[in-house]
Amino acid sequence: MGIGESIKGAVKSKVGEVTDNDQLEAEGDAQQTKGDEETQETKNRAEAKAHEKKADALDEQQDALES
Repeated sequence: MGIGESIKGAVKSKVGEVTDNDQLEAEGDAQQTKGDEETQETKNRAEAKAHEKKADALDEQQDALES
């Protein structure tokens, strides 16, 4: 979703701006913000997963050294 929502929102906002439709422009701005937040959430989840993998690997290394 994220990037697609951002693009659709940007287009909708621009159309609202060009046609002097404040409602459409506001909807587009909101949709674009939602898309940006979804994109950031996806990025944060990927980073968290990478940290979890690193922690798991370090746990395994520690366990091996303690044995």
